Amino acid sequence: MAHKIVWCNVSTVDAENRPRSRVLHPFWEWDGQSLVGWVGTGPTTTKISHISHSAYASLNYWTPDQDTCVAECNATWCFDLPTRERIWHQFLTLPEPLGYDPKTIPGWNSFDDDAFAVMRFDPWRLRVFPGSTLMTGQDGDVHVWERN
Repeated sequence: MAHKIVWCNVSTVDAENRPRSRVLHPFWEWDGQSLVGWVGTGPTTTKISHISHSAYASLNYWTPDQDTCVAECNATWCFDLPTRERIWHQFLTLPEPLGYDPKTIPGWNSFDDDAFAVMRFDPWRLRVFPGSTLMTGQDGDVHVWERN
C-alpha cells in the first residue's frame, strides 16, 4: 500500500515534545526478514534536532478512498557516502511513481552534496487499514504487526 500511495506524512517531536510533520517520499525494502524504509531528505536543523531528541518517527500514508497505513519507526540519519550513493541510485532505478531523479530537488546535484542526506526507518509497528473496512465495519482486513 505504501508504494502505491508513495507520499507520506512524517511526524517527529521537538525538544519540548511538540509534534511536527512534513511530507516525504520514502521507499521500503524487504530482505526476507526485515522491512527498512529509506528517504532522501535535506538535513535541516529542525529534522536533525528532532531525531537527536527522540529517534522515532511516524509515517502515515493516506488515499482519498481512505486506505491508510502507518509505520511507527526508529529513525536514523545516514550521512556516510556509500549509503547516500546507494539510495540516490535506488531512486534513479525504481519504477515510477517511487523512482525519480533526485536532481529535480533544488540543491541536489549529486549524492555527495551537503544538502542531501538519507534517513533510515526501522519499523517497530505497522498498521494497514483498507478504506473498505470503514464501510463494512469489520476489521478483518486491518493488519497490525509489532516487533517485540
